[in-house]
Parts: sequence; structure tokens; C-alpha cells
Amino acid sequence: MEHEGGRFRRSHLVPVPEVDTLAELNEKIEQIEIAEDVRHIDNRPTSVGFDFDYEAPLLAPLPFEDFDIGLTLTPKVDKTSRITVRQNKYSVPARFIGTNVRVSLRADEVWVFERNELVVRHPRLAGRYGFRDLLDHYLEILRHKPGALEHSTGLAAARERGQFTETHDAFWAAARESRGRSEGTRALIEVLLLHRRLPDEAVIAGMKAVLEAGSVSPDLVAIEVRKAVAAAGGPPPVVIAPPSAAYGRCAARTPRRSTMTTVQRSERPGQSPQPQSVADFASAAAAEGSVAHSWSVQRWAIRAAQAHASQASGDQPRLRTKIRYSSGLRSPYSRSAARAVSTSGRASGLEVSAFAAAR
Repeated sequence: MEHEGGRFRRSHLVPVPEVDTLAELNEKIEQIEIAEDVRHIDNRPTSVGFDFDYEAPLLAPLPFEDFDIGLTLTPKVDKTSRITVRQNKYSVPARFIGTNVRVSLRADEVWVFERNELVVRHPRLAGRYGFRDLLDHYLEILRHKPGALEHSTGLAAARERGQFTETHDAFWAAARESRGRSEGTRALIEVLLLHRRLPDEAVIAGMKAVLEAGSVSPDLVAIEVRKAVAAAGGPPPVVIAPPSAAYGRCAARTPRRSTMTTVQRSERPGQSPQPQSVADFASAAAAEGSVAHSWSVQRWAIRAAQAHASQASGDQPRLRTKIRYSSGLRSPYSRSAARAVSTSGRASGLEVSAFAAAR
């Protein structure tokens, strides 16, 4: 074995081949091994490849369990959304900034995990102080800062690897001319996000179709991409239901809860309470045709609270308010009604309840 390794190195790796990545070197070695299968040793009648095919069934099977051949590390993601592994930097999705991630350092790759899920695989960089960025990892940040896209290292790397094509440049230029620099760049970013879940060829075809139609809408690009995927035998395009139909289905599944706001006080002993409910105002609201709307009912509650606050006498006790909000209450009217009574200082006995009817 040692003699064969030395012969292989002297025959094929001298001088040292010039490659950019370890993956390219592995491809060259694989081609050399295929050519070596027809070689004969010491005038033997059979070739090396024939002898290996004969002996392979006699070898022990591989283990069923997966064996991690990498070195496990837990680097921290810096503010540039990169991790440092063996003095080289690799980008990760921006959502991991400030957290530690699990890394499996292998002979030719760097695997980054989120718990047990593989997030990204980078080819391992040779040397020191190098970096490898993926444009996709920065799209969420660039959506808020579109001006940083033009001179970003991720865009330069995408151009170098052929991932950012001339079609992307043409769409970007047309979008900036139509919508301005910032909004046009955001439109391009929305299109780039389609690459995460749809084939690259379909996205490029969708951009070409939209440009030919004279538009730069990312929504139209998504429609054309799904059409291209369906035409190529992929999954059919997703049809989004109208908002009214979607709301109707949600309402049928989830019954609406009634909304209630209660403002009540504690009476002194000997004083007779003077309750007044918003139900007295429901008939007036019904005349306007809006009694079914909870905000209308709560608006009448505000009027009732203000009316009683204006009729307050000086010798009546100060209100102690108690406000109960149900899980569905978010209307500003109900909060205003409670605030109008609680800040009035002195008022007569009041109990205002607003029950919203199901819309």
C-alpha cells in the first residue's frame, strides 16, 4: 500500500497540480483513478479494475450508523454574519448573528448546523485569512439597507461563481429605472428570495418573461416562475384565494369571541347605585345600522361615560376603576371609554359594559 501510494504521487502529483479548491483537486484525482483501472501490474493477465471488482464482494460491509468524520466546533457568529474556522471566515444566515452554531470541520468542507439541521455547506478554504460569502445569507439585511447591495462582497462572489447572471443585472437596471434606486433594489431582492424555494433556471426564465412584458413586478416574476416549473413537470403553481374567501374559511374554523370592557366602581355604604348600561344606547345605534359593529357599541359607551362624568357632584366618592380586557379586545374605543371615566375624578355610580356582537 505504501509503495502504491508513492508511485501514484510521483506519477500524477508531480509537479503539484494547480487548483482553486479541494473539490477541483478531488475531481482530477477521480479521473486519474478511472484511468488507472486499466493498468496491469507485473505482466498480470488481469487489470487493476478487474481484480478490484472480483475482490469487492469479499470485503466486510460498511457500518449502518453514520459516522461523523469531521471535527466539531462551536464558533460564535460575528456582526458581519460570519464564523471564523481555522483563521478563515465563512458566512451564515443573518438570523444567527450573536449566537453560537455547531460546525463540522471536514477535510474538504465546512458544515454548519442549527441543532441537528444542516444550514449551509461551504468548501473548506486553504491558507489563512480568506473568506467565503453567500449573497443569500444577507438578503434580509439588504432588504432594509438596499444601498449596500451594489458594493457587497456577497454580490461580487455571486458574480464570480456565475450565480448572479446577466438577466439579474438587466432586471435590476430596469427596476431601478422604473422605481428608483432603493425600491428597484428591493424588487430585485424579492426576486432573489425566490431562489431559496424554486429552481434557478425557472427564476431566470420568469425574469426574462417579465422583462419582455415591460414590467419589473416581483409578483409577476413569481407567477411566471411557477408557470415555468409546472411546464417542466414540477409541482403546479399555488393559487392564492381572494381575501374574502380566505377570511370566510378562517371565520368558519374559529368562532369569534365577544369583546367586553367593564368599568365599575365600589359604592359607599348607604348610597344607592345608579347603573346605566350601553344596552340603552343600542337602539340608537341600530337606527344607524351599525349595532353589529363592536366599535359602534363601544363608541356609545364612551358617550355614556362622558355624560355621567359631566354630571358628577362634588360630594360623591372617587371612582376605583377595574378594567377587564378579553383576549380579542384591541380597539382604542374601549380604552378611551375606561380612560374617560378613570380620569374624571368624581362621578356618579357607573357601570358601562360593551359586548360586541359577532361580525
